[in-house]
Amino acid sequence: MRRADRLFLLVNALRGRRRAVLARDLAETLGVSLRTVYRDVADLQRSGVPIEGEAGVGYVLRHGADIPPLMFDEDEIEAVVVGIRFARAFAGNRLSDSAARALVKIEASIPDRIRAFGDRTAILAPDCRGESTREFGALLDTLNDAISSRRVLRLDYRNEGGDASTREVEPLCIVFWGGSWTLGAWCRLRNAFRQFRLNRIVEMVATGEIANDDPSRDLNALLREVRRRPELRAAAAARAAPENAPA
Repeated sequence: MRRADRLFLLVNALRGRRRAVLARDLAETLGVSLRTVYRDVADLQRSGVPIEGEAGVGYVLRHGADIPPLMFDEDEIEAVVVGIRFARAFAGNRLSDSAARALVKIEASIPDRIRAFGDRTAILAPDCRGESTREFGALLDTLNDAISSRRVLRLDYRNEGGDASTREVEPLCIVFWGGSWTLGAWCRLRNAFRQFRLNRIVEMVATGEIANDDPSRDLNALLREVRRRPELRAAAAARAAPENAPA
């Protein structure tokens, strides 16, 4: 990676963050050493970029900093176009419509030469949102909204064997497994993190309760548990193996 590209990515990794980002997290994001991060931050600070913080504490970009506009290279714009195509095809209705608008804005802001790389990419996603797809998209919208607002949900759920149960869950994330979808949540019945296949949810209602902010059972805690115990991810992937397409 060119040094100029690395510095640009470093600044963008700090853009919009309310909390300081540790140097080791920046190093992991950029795929460089800690020493390189320290050196690059120091160079940016000397050049006038308003980065505050220090080693061991973390770094933050001062609020309101005037940073040059975003620009993509050929590979990056291809990745963006592919991502937007998949969002339009598979995300909820709200994100699908937003993805279409985002693509128009991106195409209007990049040079024709770069835009051509996105147009030529051969990785496609079906753009055929029929009635069943729109209904499933509405379910994704509802779940997304519940996750954002921390609403507790009551699920009537059937497991792989067809056994029914009622669960109160604190929804945390939606995972697409390439053929099936699951809801990652804290299950109050099991007092543990669980993955619920969306096509096994018979009925879903909001309880009216807002989940407390508890760092021991939020999304970061779920991801830490998966990283610490890879067998959980393997088990979740096995349970999410495609049966019938949910949409």
